[in-house]
This record gives sequence, structure tokens and C-alpha cells, in this order.
Amino acid sequence: MPNRTRIDLLPIQEAVATASPRAWRDALVIAREHNTITVALLDGGATTLATRAAPAIGEPVAVHLVAEVVAVGSAWYSARPVS
Repeated sequence: MPNRTRIDLLPIQEAVATASPRAWRDALVIAREHNTITVALLDGGATTLATRAAPAIGEPVAVHLVAEVVAVGSAWYSARPVS
């Protein structure tokens, strides 16, 4: 198993993200507020996620919307979509 930092990540989230690598989507952070980030997905659209991740605006991230995970560098964070 790769050595990555996991923050607020449930084992099932890691299992789903690892089992379905094609669901990862590249994105750029376009806004950040307390415990939320908004990302522009490079294949179109944008989404706001509730997460403890604190990337800088403009920073590239990877988002797995099925597993509700955002990867910032080698760290994986739980990231729930905000309605």
C-alpha cells in the first residue's frame, strides 16, 4: 500500500478510491472558506466540498467524487459535497 497521509478518511473511502482509479478527476482550487473548498474540474464544472484540506487558491488537487476524497499532494482528505 502506498505511503500517504489520510485525514478524516474512513477505510471504505480509501477502499473505493483505490478500487476505482478512473473516477479521480483533476481540479484547481478556485475558492476556500472555513472547512470548504470550491474546485473547478478540468473536464468541466465546479463543485464545493466540505473538507479539512486547506490548499491554496490555484493549487491543483485530485477529486474522487464517488469516494468523497480530495487529494492534495500525497495527503488524502475526506471531502463531502455541499448541497
